Amino acid sequence: MKSIKIIALVIVSILIGLFFIAKRISKGIGDSLEKSIRNVYKVSKTIDSTDLAKIDSLKEAQHKEFDSIMNAKIKVSDTVDCNGDGCEGLYRGPEFVGSSDIAHQFSNKMSGKVGNKLKELYNLGEYSKVDFSKIKMSTVGMGSGIVAYELKIPFEKVKDKCSAYTSFDHVGGWNHKPALARRKEELKDVLMEGQVLHISELKTTPEGLQEYWIQWKNKKVQSDCK
Repeated sequence: MKSIKIIALVIVSILIGLFFIAKRISKGIGDSLEKSIRNVYKVSKTIDSTDLAKIDSLKEAQHKEFDSIMNAKIKVSDTVDCNGDGCEGLYRGPEFVGSSDIAHQFSNKMSGKVGNKLKELYNLGEYSKVDFSKIKMSTVGMGSGIVAYELKIPFEKVKDKCSAYTSFDHVGGWNHKPALARRKEELKDVLMEGQVLHISELKTTPEGLQEYWIQWKNKKVQSDCK
């Protein structure tokens, strides 16, 4: 009987020991798990903070770029003056806004002004055409973000109205060969039957602007010169 009591007491002692051991193991696992969770949270929080800092930095850079563009736009000078001797103009402002080739678009403006002036002179009986050999182009400041693009398109008088030209255009770009064949295809329908485009030699600037200048007899203005 005594031995049974001793055995029971031993079993109870073992069970109590196992209970406390299990409790300590459980606490250790819990503490470890809690610590791991805290570390994950800290890392996550650090990543979020880093990402936010990057986003804020990117936004700040974008705002600065936008402000720079807007300031450049405010400083833009874009003028063309024409008389009986030709047209002269100056663009001063940003080279590009985003992917848009803003500075080169000054060639479009100049072409329109030249065409209008040639028509005006024709209607006044002052028959003229562009003197390709004396065209002057300069592009100062390319690569700096702000460029001064100056153009001089001189006229020469001709003896009769059918030797004159009354429409004007261009094709070109920065640092690449102009798509002349495509522009000729685009302009083929503006020509009167039997007429051809009068195209300049390739004009370039040291900074890389390349242009072909083009003139022809306007269908409506010179309809009797077929």
